[in-house]
Amino acid sequence: MSKAVFALVALVALVVGGFFWLNSSPYQEKQGKSAGEDSYKDLTYMIEGKPVQLRDGYAEENPPVGGALGSASKTITRYFGNEAVGDIDGDGVADVAFLLTQEGGGSGTFFYAAAALRKGDGYLSVDATIVGDRVAPQTTEIRDGLVIVNYAERKAGEPMTARPSMGKSLYLKLDPKTMQFGEVVHQGR
Repeated sequence: MSKAVFALVALVALVVGGFFWLNSSPYQEKQGKSAGEDSYKDLTYMIEGKPVQLRDGYAEENPPVGGALGSASKTITRYFGNEAVGDIDGDGVADVAFLLTQEGGGSGTFFYAAAALRKGDGYLSVDATIVGDRVAPQTTEIRDGLVIVNYAERKAGEPMTARPSMGKSLYLKLDPKTMQFGEVVHQGR
């Protein structure tokens, strides 16, 4: 009887140990990122025609050595947020749209609409599109395949130092062949 009990205990230990091993970090890393991870914060996005590699939603680029006079500042790109989840490319899979900011040598903070398409266990980046300089982001949404960025900007003729107070919406539609957004003229409701 003691051999049977020992065999049963050994079997239970093996099953429990196997369960924990399969759920351990080294095993999961070999399997790739899970759907819940923010792997889209680690992609390369094209911003103003230049590739920017994000690492955990952040990138810092130093100016080239021997660059132009006054170009001693870094370009810093950050994940801003304002996430929206929905199907952008029409494949029935939820994608993500969000905002990035970029700061350079000037006084402005430029906002860009970016997106990542869900493909298998990971994401594929979409080229970022300028929203504006020193705008006040409100919300981002995905509706009927369109990415809609709502924000406030300064009124015509106001200085850049004025607080954004005029509401505006940017409607973007993805061209899946070029992986770029095109602005859609919206007539309202």
